[in-house]
Amino acid sequence: MDRFDVTILGCGSATPTLRHHPSAQALNCRDRVMLIDCAEGTQLQMRRYSIPFSRVSDIFISHLHGDHCLGLPGFLSTLTLQDQKNPVTIHMPQQGIDLFDRMISFFSPGSKDLVKLKPIPDGINVIAETRAMKVTAFPLYHRMPCFGFIFRENERPRRLLGDVAETLGIPHSLRNCIKAGADWCRPADGRVFANSELTADPLPSLSYAYCSDTMADSRVAKAIRGVDVVYHETTYLSDMAAQAHARGHSTAAEAARIAAEAEAKILVIGHYSKRYTSPEPLVAEAASIFPGTVIAADEGLVIDVARLNQKL
Repeated sequence: MDRFDVTILGCGSATPTLRHHPSAQALNCRDRVMLIDCAEGTQLQMRRYSIPFSRVSDIFISHLHGDHCLGLPGFLSTLTLQDQKNPVTIHMPQQGIDLFDRMISFFSPGSKDLVKLKPIPDGINVIAETRAMKVTAFPLYHRMPCFGFIFRENERPRRLLGDVAETLGIPHSLRNCIKAGADWCRPADGRVFANSELTADPLPSLSYAYCSDTMADSRVAKAIRGVDVVYHETTYLSDMAAQAHARGHSTAAEAARIAAEAEAKILVIGHYSKRYTSPEPLVAEAASIFPGTVIAADEGLVIDVARLNQKL
């Protein structure tokens, strides 16, 4: 099974607590690591949970509040000390490009050739692509420019029927072509086997949406519609709705409605206010509305999107 999982490095909100680190996640797709937000302490959390620094290819910064981006200077400085060879692209709102360019120049000048700062354009846009997936940014609705991200696998190849391939003696050198849709002609007698005889439909492509600081908005649900797993901030319970809206945040009930409207299978909640000593009330509120599975983010939690999707 191809790897597609997310490790929670931090799921607290802006005020530091002894229970939670501020926002950061590490998405691993086929052993390529992408950081999603990079708050203070992110590199220590990566050490704690065995996230390899050398495999980080991209960092996606949702917005420029400190609890989402102030871990960047230290992380980049460490990359320089480790003599990192692989380039890292940092995607962030336009307002942060000059600021972080100056910070990198001052704190880790050795990383200037290693790091590329790339502004996130307004609207809904594909901002990064690999052989395995596309990353789409979309607007969120906070107190400053803010973006969410969808990590969606590219269409998978058809699945070769291994027992059929072995019985027919199909050479290994031709099997990728068959998975890509080719028929096969048996050299011994010239018989052509249709691709449908040799393969099964591909497994569905997996997807993960990250909705950091935002007021609940139906445009978010529209942007992420159909994702398998959505992470949506749930800073407060509904009795704090007025404060949530004033500060550009969502309640657990509102996040549940967005996930339900988006037809997601799994809702992961996080970005908890310091007032809550346990996420259980937030989970209960969300679960009373969202028909799928609700998972409470916690540091060290690994969300195995591939396995969760198989179970549903």
